[in-house]
Amino acid sequence: MTQTRHPERLRAFIGALAELIDSNPREGDLLHRGGKLLSQLVSYDDWLPDDYAIPDPQRYQQFLLHADSRQRFSVVSFVWGPGQSTPIHDHRVWGLIGMLRGAEYSQGFARSEDGRLEHEGPAIHLQPGQVEALSPRSNDIHQVRNAFDDQVSISIHVYGANIGAVKRAVYQPDGSEKLFISGYSNAFLPNIWDLSKEDQHQ
Repeated sequence: MTQTRHPERLRAFIGALAELIDSNPREGDLLHRGGKLLSQLVSYDDWLPDDYAIPDPQRYQQFLLHADSRQRFSVVSFVWGPGQSTPIHDHRVWGLIGMLRGAEYSQGFARSEDGRLEHEGPAIHLQPGQVEALSPRSNDIHQVRNAFDDQVSISIHVYGANIGAVKRAVYQPDGSEKLFISGYSNAFLPNIWDLSKEDQHQ
């Protein structure tokens, strides 16, 4: 029996988040209230299209679900194959991570006096419906990995910019950094709102 999809859940989340951002809240309030909105979204696993939930055997995938026309925020599905993880990296904008399917660990890092990166507290274990907030002012450097070695996990990430176009950095344990721009895994896919599936490369 085919599961009924409810794409209206994502549309409602995007509308509510845009309305929240329009009110020009302080970052702490934005993360708190936005986190509640994201928690509501990821409490249901019946809205993400299959095309945006496909793992890759070599590396994690990041599929763009929505980019605000004014570049104020973006919504991305991260698809983790078994045992996959990110390098240590930052974001340089606010962020929210909501667990949709499976589970993941998010390990924060902080610089020591000699500039090296050290674990900042224990890894956060995210399970479906749970949300973690990120801020350039506090906990922006972390590493994320699938909590499972034998199944796919999916999390929904929301950022305070079009994250695929933001220049940010990956880090070595010694604290050295390398700038990168991530882009997205789904340049080949049509816009999620385009139900006609027309070619977007024209």
